Amino acid sequence: MNNNLLDGVKTVHFIGIGGSGMFPLVQILHEKGFEITGSDNNESDILKMVRNLGIKVNMNQRAENIKNVDLIIYTSAVFDDNPELVAAKKSKIKTIERNDLLGYLTALYSECVCVCGTHGKTTTTSMLTQILLDSNMDPSAVIGGKLKSISSYARLGNSQIMVCEACEYANHFLKLTPDISIVLNIDNDHMEYFKTVENLKNSFGKFLNQTRKIIIYNGDDANVSDVVFAVDKKRISFGFLPTNDFYPTNISRISGTKTKFSICRREKIVAKDVEIFVPGRHNILNAVAAAATAFELKAPVEGILKGLFNFRGVGRRFELIGEKNGVTVVDDYAHHPTEICATLKAAKECGFKKVWAVHQPFTYSRTKMLIDEFAKALGLADRVVLTEIMGSREKNTFGVYAKDLAEKIDGCVWFKTQSEAAQYVLENADSGDLVITLGCGDIYKCAKMIVFGKY
Repeated sequence: MNNNLLDGVKTVHFIGIGGSGMFPLVQILHEKGFEITGSDNNESDILKMVRNLGIKVNMNQRAENIKNVDLIIYTSAVFDDNPELVAAKKSKIKTIERNDLLGYLTALYSECVCVCGTHGKTTTTSMLTQILLDSNMDPSAVIGGKLKSISSYARLGNSQIMVCEACEYANHFLKLTPDISIVLNIDNDHMEYFKTVENLKNSFGKFLNQTRKIIIYNGDDANVSDVVFAVDKKRISFGFLPTNDFYPTNISRISGTKTKFSICRREKIVAKDVEIFVPGRHNILNAVAAAATAFELKAPVEGILKGLFNFRGVGRRFELIGEKNGVTVVDDYAHHPTEICATLKAAKECGFKKVWAVHQPFTYSRTKMLIDEFAKALGLADRVVLTEIMGSREKNTFGVYAKDLAEKIDGCVWFKTQSEAAQYVLENADSGDLVITLGCGDIYKCAKMIVFGKY
């Protein structure tokens, strides 16, 4: 790791400044006093927050935008022919990927907690951050969504604790320096890069070998266990099974989104009457993972209970957008069949008349590879609406379209634009229904169109 990365740097330019992985780093460097500039090609809620920091955003990505800067940061979502990236690599200006910057930051802390896994990273990172805040432990945090309690994607604290997400895509997490690693699950995602689950597991193994102190892992996940037991590190397990070090007991649903349970550590209750306000069994597991880590960081039980009670979600994770004509509209980041399945199962338990899934598939490779799994997961909803696939970093060399997925789901309809999808929902959803927009692209705009009539 380059320990001198920011030496002599005053101005930093972000190519793709509106990305959910970029914005927390923008916030931290901005708070540290660096001058920030940036560019993007797609308007978003994040860009509104960037501008609220007083940062100018260029929506026309041109070579001249990188003049007079000391450091350039770009993301993997930026194509190689991006004019700013081409100019940056030809220039003498230091140019690095976003993960190099995050790796540099993680090495600055002696208690860096990296949260990895195919699903649940943002929620677990947010829950742990909330616990540490309510325990007065003053953490720094890099989150892939907006933590509602602080209305922010990031936080710069004064302690030696940092909590951040560790994304496995293209081995990005191998740039990080974790003291504590949380491993939530290992599932068949990003196969366009890893090709096989074994390759994916090997990468997780490399990441865990970089962990300096403790691995906190999901003992119920077979893939995770395979990897963890091949690594010679201190291990602490969590899960639903009582064979784990930490597990929930006395689980009860109190209301639509409220769940109550206690947390055991090796058969002894260590946190009684935990209350969370995010639905689904997967969120119980996320809470147990966050609590287990908080105990290792010496957080008091009172702080753990208070933090989980005060955690009211994170942006784009079962986020309530509003209500229109008696129809409740929420938005969720779920973009893999396993995530969609968990979200829709949680939704079906909330007592609505019908659950609508409005899904924007993300990347052609994932849609093509998992099309049958997507059809099965989305089929849990009472009604399914699709918009066209968002390619992001890919071009459609796979020959797959939303209509191909729609044909595999009974009663599914699809539209080329989000405005058409929003209008269809408005015309057909009934009072008492729940509509969930699903996807990691910009499908949240559709949710806002339904509720507010415009994005």
